[in-house]
Amino acid sequence: MQFGIFTVSDVTTDPTTGRTPDDTERVRAMLRIAQHADQAGLDVFATGEHHNPPFVASSPTTMLGYLAGTTKNIVLSTATTLITTNDPVKIAEDYAMLQVISDGRMDLMMGRGNTGPVYPWFGKDIRQGINLAIENYALLRRLWEEEVVDWQGKFRTPLQGFTATPRPLDGVPPFVWHGSIRSPEIAEQAAYYGDGFFHNNIFWPLSHTRRMVQYYRERFEHYGHGPANQAIVGLGGQFFARKNSQDAKAEFRPYFDNAPVYGHGPSMEDFSAETPLTVGSPQEIIDRYAAMKDVVGHYQRQLFLIDHAGLPLKTVLEQIDILAEEIVPALRKENEATRPADVPSGPPTHAERVAKARQAGTTAGGHVAGEDTWTGRTAEDDTAAADRAGAAFGL
Repeated sequence: MQFGIFTVSDVTTDPTTGRTPDDTERVRAMLRIAQHADQAGLDVFATGEHHNPPFVASSPTTMLGYLAGTTKNIVLSTATTLITTNDPVKIAEDYAMLQVISDGRMDLMMGRGNTGPVYPWFGKDIRQGINLAIENYALLRRLWEEEVVDWQGKFRTPLQGFTATPRPLDGVPPFVWHGSIRSPEIAEQAAYYGDGFFHNNIFWPLSHTRRMVQYYRERFEHYGHGPANQAIVGLGGQFFARKNSQDAKAEFRPYFDNAPVYGHGPSMEDFSAETPLTVGSPQEIIDRYAAMKDVVGHYQRQLFLIDHAGLPLKTVLEQIDILAEEIVPALRKENEATRPADVPSGPPTHAERVAKARQAGTTAGGHVAGEDTWTGRTAEDDTAAADRAGAAFGL
């Protein structure tokens, strides 16, 4: 099982000092956090994508490309790649380039983001959010999997004889997660393609998480990708740890109370009871997250948000050390001890995907096909699948 961290890249005033970092300081802190996570032995670093203050992660591939050259082992990913407002041609080329630069040590998570105004900023209609996600991803798949693409859709100009460059590393596209908190249509899309589904449930009760993941698993099996328990699932989470619970709560409380996303709302205790946020000793965090598999089944990736709400860099690096040295080893041991042999221990690596693709054959033009090539299926098929998902959830 993979364990790592993700950042939303907020620039927030430290409520204990009144100090606010500038954008440059925050970007450099994020780079330091990722490098420290690699040195500490964590599996994944992921960055969000935002185009508005107080967030600074506007160019994930720039950041991850730099990190590909300054880290050794950690998987570089996105917590959101905006499939709705980015041109799928640019996504195809940017992330194939990152794949080549990192030698396959990357993947990405498609999402619609959480900022409504981003749609008109990029010339899109928020009312078409789901449809944009569906059509753009269908085109992205073709750009990665086909050497020459002729395409016509609703939301961008047609393509005639277009080849995206560079081609994916070893002819196998990056592994894709579809991230969603509340949209069953996105869970359906992930299942339809046999991709991973990431439920970043940092603000939701576990009953909602269970329902979304269960739906994805059922549809994954329906589309013939394998048994439901073999679907690739990831979860988001939050924690703050100190040696004892009282110290953790006392230190984190002012950050919680003033955080842009949930400050001045429920108490920290109430919020922790309803969501995965866990503030306490390392053992309390181990106990809480060891129980996640009882809610959603055995899953493959757990990412934590730990660098938000104005926490100083020194504190974030300390949290990484606690996670890597005390929490992850216990969670990894617990999960591996109970994981059935037929359930994947993690998402597929690039090497595993290449080996599977070569076993299956190659595409025209000599490039190795991805293991989930859905040639012949159209964006209209994908749209119909999403409509069924909405109907299943009463939308």
